[in-house]
Amino acid sequence: MELEQFNHTIIPLRPKIMAAAIKMTGDRDAAEDLVQETMLRLWSIRSTLDSHPNPEALSIAILKNKQRDEWRHRQLETGNGVRAAVMVAEECQAERFGEMETIRMIVDRLPPLQSKIFRMKEIEGYEAEEIIQITGCSAESLRQHLSRARKRIREEFLKMTMTRR
Repeated sequence: MELEQFNHTIIPLRPKIMAAAIKMTGDRDAAEDLVQETMLRLWSIRSTLDSHPNPEALSIAILKNKQRDEWRHRQLETGNGVRAAVMVAEECQAERFGEMETIRMIVDRLPPLQSKIFRMKEIEGYEAEEIIQITGCSAESLRQHLSRARKRIREEFLKMTMTRR
């Protein structure tokens, strides 16, 4: 991504990133620092931004990671490192659980055959040949159903997680 495209694609996201940073920190100065760090990180990975499907989601993820890093650093400096590590681990576990629940909800809303095939392949660990025998679909049809299910799950997940912010 060249400078002009970066300015056209990423810089307009700055107000959204700033709003999220203020919500996270509650302090405009700290939020500004986080936004600057996020923009620097985006600039440093600009060569790969063209291929990213959702630069806004990426920027918010970078912001969250920067905020967590700074929080951990402050905890270590004040001697609360072990307690902070436990809290971060619990937070990550809770976040993963919430993400899994969101994915389960999306899978439940897929067309029945896509849902069944996705569950069998990705959750229950069936091999493609086993799924073909059980469902009676062809190998090409199986690949199509899996591809469509994954795409829809990804799209819906991004929509749902972006609206929570």
